[in-house]
Amino acid sequence: MFAKEKKEDESNFWISYADLMAGLLFVFILLIGAIVSKSIILKSDLHEQEQRLLSAQKDLTGKESKLNQLNMMLREKIDHIKQQDANLSSKEKALSQKNHQLALKKEKIRKLNKLLLEANTQRDKLSGKVVLVQNLLDKAKIEKKKSEKELEDYRGKIVILSNQLTDANKSAVLKEKEMLRLLNALDEKETNYNKIVQNLQEQKAKIKSLTGIKVKVIAALKKELGDQISIDPQNGSLRLSSNILFDKGSAELKEASKSKLKEAFEEYIGALVTNPTIKPHLDKIIIEGHTDSDGGYLYNLDLSQRRAFAVMNYLLTLDFAEKYNIKPLITASGRSYLDAIKVNGIEDKDASRRIEIKFRLKNEDAMHEIERVLDAE
Repeated sequence: MFAKEKKEDESNFWISYADLMAGLLFVFILLIGAIVSKSIILKSDLHEQEQRLLSAQKDLTGKESKLNQLNMMLREKIDHIKQQDANLSSKEKALSQKNHQLALKKEKIRKLNKLLLEANTQRDKLSGKVVLVQNLLDKAKIEKKKSEKELEDYRGKIVILSNQLTDANKSAVLKEKEMLRLLNALDEKETNYNKIVQNLQEQKAKIKSLTGIKVKVIAALKKELGDQISIDPQNGSLRLSSNILFDKGSAELKEASKSKLKEAFEEYIGALVTNPTIKPHLDKIIIEGHTDSDGGYLYNLDLSQRRAFAVMNYLLTLDFAEKYNIKPLITASGRSYLDAIKVNGIEDKDASRRIEIKFRLKNEDAMHEIERVLDAE
């Protein structure tokens, strides 16, 4: 009864342990997913920021081109106004000279009133000239007023353009500051992204080193065994032919095979339990029975299980098993013909009928799942 309770406690413990490892695996997968999602979001934000910066730079370039054109137009207008001022000055001088001449002529007219009475023809000519000059003077005054008005209009336009130019310069300065701020923010985000990627790579390297424990154990096992025993290079298992251990259809060990089985077991398991590189990671030693496909599945399952139990029962009677306390580690199971060995797609029945002694490492399922997630990029 106590043995039964002990088995139930051990079963409950391993079920709880499996649930705990599954929970830890789920949390770790969620963490990896969150990191990958964050990396994608950061990349998207950086791309959008770059597009906005390029658009802002294009706008600034267009406005600078417009400002240059406005400056050229202003210079042309100012040169034109200066030219008109020069023309007006020359006209004013000419008018001043004419006014002076008119004054002299009026003075002569006053002095020569008597002569004018006698020289009607000459007076008429002079009067006509005076009227002509007066008309010219009136036209000059009108043109001067028009020029002054145009000059005032140009001055107003210059003030407006100058104000627009000032506003444009202020806007350009503000946009340049905003662009610098965005560039600094972009650099900061890029630095943070690089740090996240670096941390992710470091964590991935650590996990890769953990998931490579099985390979290291198999390498240490090969080194320990040397050429004495051949093991499977993929999973490190020891294969023993059922034809040597059992008669056909029987689950009773042959007496002649027990010494070879004992020797192989002690060499193989001894390398596992005595090697300080392997022992800390060892979780289970599994005896598996395998058959060929002759006969039904259930028949072969029963036969493979009985053969595996027979091998385990014999091995537990050895002093070696008691010395290294193998009993808590060892377990047996039958696989029927589910794992038959095939060569070029055809079953090798002699090779399929076998007993495999293999080992299982602690957290092996979790490490395989983590490795699979890391490699699925």
